[in-house]
Amino acid sequence: MSYTEVPGVKVPIRMWTDPATVEGQAMQQLRNVSSLPWISGLAVMPDVHYGKGATVGSVIAMRGAVCPAAVGVDIGCGMSAVKTSLTARDLPDDLSRLRSKIEQAIPVGRGMHQEPVDPRDLHGFPTAGWGGFWERFEGLADAVRFRRERALSQMGTLGSGNHFIEFCLDESGSVWLMLHSGSRNIGKELAEHHMGVAQGLPHNQGLVDRDLAVFIADTPQMAAYREDLFWAQEYAKLNRAVMMALFQDVVRGEFRKARVTFDEVISCHHNYVAEESYGGVELLVTRKGAIRAGSGDMGIIPGSMGTGSYIVRGLGNPAAFNSASHGAGRKMSRNAAKKRFSTRDLEEQTKGVECRKDSGVVDEIPGAYKKIEKVIEQQSDLVEVVAKLKQVICVKG
Repeated sequence: MSYTEVPGVKVPIRMWTDPATVEGQAMQQLRNVSSLPWISGLAVMPDVHYGKGATVGSVIAMRGAVCPAAVGVDIGCGMSAVKTSLTARDLPDDLSRLRSKIEQAIPVGRGMHQEPVDPRDLHGFPTAGWGGFWERFEGLADAVRFRRERALSQMGTLGSGNHFIEFCLDESGSVWLMLHSGSRNIGKELAEHHMGVAQGLPHNQGLVDRDLAVFIADTPQMAAYREDLFWAQEYAKLNRAVMMALFQDVVRGEFRKARVTFDEVISCHHNYVAEESYGGVELLVTRKGAIRAGSGDMGIIPGSMGTGSYIVRGLGNPAAFNSASHGAGRKMSRNAAKKRFSTRDLEEQTKGVECRKDSGVVDEIPGAYKKIEKVIEQQSDLVEVVAKLKQVICVKG
């Protein structure tokens, strides 16, 4: 489909979904964002739903300003996936051992490594720049300086919520490894610190929503935020890279006879800020629950823990600021899902998947999410499908 424009707003709100299907709270958030003085454009993805300050599934382009809440608290959250030389025929009938090995290698939930991961111990991991990255920690906000050891120990860990590690099969039977995570606690603390700073600035007083407070270009506050933001985005990317290397080592160990090889890893942020130019105008583009889908860009759009996911290639649609959705998108809150569904429902909806099926992950049940097939269909002018995946193992925190 193409987009629908919402009438009666300051700047165009281009929506790759039917506005009538979006909950009222989310629509109000979109109108609030469109009223900001610095806004240049707003693209809304088909997985859109209510979030803090800005909706999840929105792409916000501003001139000379950026809104920390429009990035979200998990700075740099995103996806990584890689195709392997394994096929479905190589997999054992009982996948529980493989799931257990993954969970042993990669801490989940609030877990962290007892000793920080040394990248030199990871098979083929590029170590150039690792030391320089950690040296930059000393330049972060004072509020997080004491978190260095924790940040080191959480590098290469999953977290909880909708984060996951999956063993998937594509339609030809090839095995893929896929994971979803971000900047862990350090990203969250940096985000919350800067949101608080922004809300106290004079130019943000009187906004329709205090969570939409922004930093303005050429100010000390913006400079400090940019430094911390880009470091946290890099942390998130490295976190996924370390996890993927650990994941690959598990697979090498469990399938020694197969001599497993791996294609190039696909990796993409979906909560981040990028400096981009449209129509000759330099903009700060914030994607909160959206991936970059420039012409030829490879991306990952996951469903839920019992449904399919998609590897996609961007078509480069400037009307959407070269973006696409980041997933299926929730159709109900976590609390609503817990009230509506039971562990029996979870077992039924994740049949055939080796995964947790207890009350702790009922809020992640497939029924709490939109249909991923419909979401993909609604953005046919943004991406083309390269591969459709179905998980056989899903590790959750």
